[in-house]
Amino acid sequence: MDLRKIKKLIEMLQESDLNEIEVREGEESVRINREKEVQHIVHQSAKSQASQPEKKSKKAHVEEKIEDDSLKNIKSPMVGTFYRKPAPDKSPFVEVGQKISVGDTVCIVEAMKMMNQVKSEHEGIIKEIHIQDGQPVEFDQILISIE
Repeated sequence: MDLRKIKKLIEMLQESDLNEIEVREGEESVRINREKEVQHIVHQSAKSQASQPEKKSKKAHVEEKIEDDSLKNIKSPMVGTFYRKPAPDKSPFVEVGQKISVGDTVCIVEAMKMMNQVKSEHEGIIKEIHIQDGQPVEFDQILISIE
């Protein structure tokens, strides 16, 4: 692949919101990736949401049961596919019982062929991993609980 094409791809990536781009021409391929910290959105607590009249699905009801005041939850920042490992042949980012710090990568959520690292906003010990590797997740779905 021509070096000018690769430079142009890098420029296109820098000008866009994309984290990664992969291009194939015949047998040649190039993947350009830039790390971008996933933004976490702060939401109202379950108690304040309960005061708002709203129809809730069974899934939302189950989510509320998972939320425990003594636990801190890491939620999915987007709709996508949950991965515990950086690659199929690598070990998981975190395990139950492991101590983590703020900023530690705990999983990946793949959305539209882009791998988005999810970093912890909390410090503590992993109490539970709620999603199986390779399973689809929804926006704001609880992924991991921390003590």
